[in-house]
Amino acid sequence: MTGTAAPAAQITFDDFMKVDIRVGTIVAAEPFPQARKPAFKLTIDFGPGIGTKRSSAQITVNHALEDLVGRQVLAVVNFPPRQIGPFMSEVLTLGLPDADGQVMLIGPDRPVPDGGRMY
Repeated sequence: MTGTAAPAAQITFDDFMKVDIRVGTIVAAEPFPQARKPAFKLTIDFGPGIGTKRSSAQITVNHALEDLVGRQVLAVVNFPPRQIGPFMSEVLTLGLPDADGQVMLIGPDRPVPDGGRMY
């Protein structure tokens, strides 16, 4: 997907509210050499209500492994877990394409409490 694609079909506000997007802090990041496409394994803390979840993220072009811990990101927390090779990804970490179509993580520009829901 790129930023130049046509908009998706219209949905209702109730449809939007079914997608639970929360903020969390990356507490661990490690290489994922078994992934088909270059990716990192992330452990993200969403606070006491949701806890810690894991995610596979194809962010290796624009993000250095050593810069990820402590960064807050947005993720969909209510999709079913997805098996990515030998790794179970529990949340979908969100990003936007840069000019070359490579993923840039999205998150708040100032610290906010982990677990906060996007609205």
